[in-house]
Amino acid sequence: MSTHPILLVGGSGTVGRWTAKFLREAHPEVPLLIGGRDLEKAQQVAAELGGAEGVKINLRADNLGLGARPVSAVAVLFTDERVAGLRFAQSRGVPYISISPGINEMGPEVAAFIHAPTDAPVVMGTEWLVGATTIPTLEFAKAFSRLDEIVVGALLDEQDAAGPAAYADLERQTKTVPAALARRDGAFVWQVGDDAKTAFRAADGTVMPASAFSVYDVIGLATATGAPNVRFSLALGVSSTRRAGQAMSTEIIIELAGIGHDGLPLRTRHAVVHPEGQMPLTGLGVAMVLARLVGLDGNPPTPAGLYFPYQLLEPARYFERFKKIGGVISTLSYQTD
Repeated sequence: MSTHPILLVGGSGTVGRWTAKFLREAHPEVPLLIGGRDLEKAQQVAAELGGAEGVKINLRADNLGLGARPVSAVAVLFTDERVAGLRFAQSRGVPYISISPGINEMGPEVAAFIHAPTDAPVVMGTEWLVGATTIPTLEFAKAFSRLDEIVVGALLDEQDAAGPAAYADLERQTKTVPAALARRDGAFVWQVGDDAKTAFRAADGTVMPASAFSVYDVIGLATATGAPNVRFSLALGVSSTRRAGQAMSTEIIIELAGIGHDGLPLRTRHAVVHPEGQMPLTGLGVAMVLARLVGLDGNPPTPAGLYFPYQLLEPARYFERFKKIGGVISTLSYQTD
């Protein structure tokens, strides 16, 4: 296991702070580099963490402006149009994860991996909240002998605080991307216009107007389970907890349909909720992926390859950490309109 620091590019942002917090709590001995375009802000975050150093990042430089400084892994936590972070990681032969590119933007990272497939493990991390959707869904899917449909609805509360980079990513993927990918009757299709307008029931049963959304969960879950129908919707509004007079939360509704192991039709519905919103779960997923890549979990470091987060995170370990930071998973009654 390397003793070099883990580099968080965008580490002074909201996701970066949560990622650093969870890495520090689980692995206090691991040094961190908090990378940002604003050196003063990065240094401030590093000082608050302890055992960390703030560094200025230059995405136009081949070495990100870090010279020959060694690192053990690289996480890019905002949109890197130049794919500079990945090129840097490959040049050092160290693991890499990013969490911003949408499905329609995956080409540059895939191409970079194809041209250097043995240089480093590359994690395409733009799953919804980096494992908080895929890992529970794959666990719930074990109740089925045949899975026919996966329907995911993600609800972001209007009061959910996120940094400017996260808002820019959401704006880009929901407003400027004209279509969203889904799987329908075994075929991958792009939903546009009225076809992309959807709705789902929140945890409290309220119907939330939503829009189809392209995250890697769609292609990952479709491929992992073989389900011929997979769709993902995103709603922005009031969360179920806030409607009940409590503080806001983030929630993910996961509905599955198919045939159970008894040969009978089966439908299940679950809610994945965190009382502090989307950012803690995103930070937890990134932190746990980095730990797995480097071998901080006591297992050998991850070999070179192209991965989704759910392929690396061990479910029992993930659920343990998820619960420890306040996450809740509940079984809901299945409702039909």
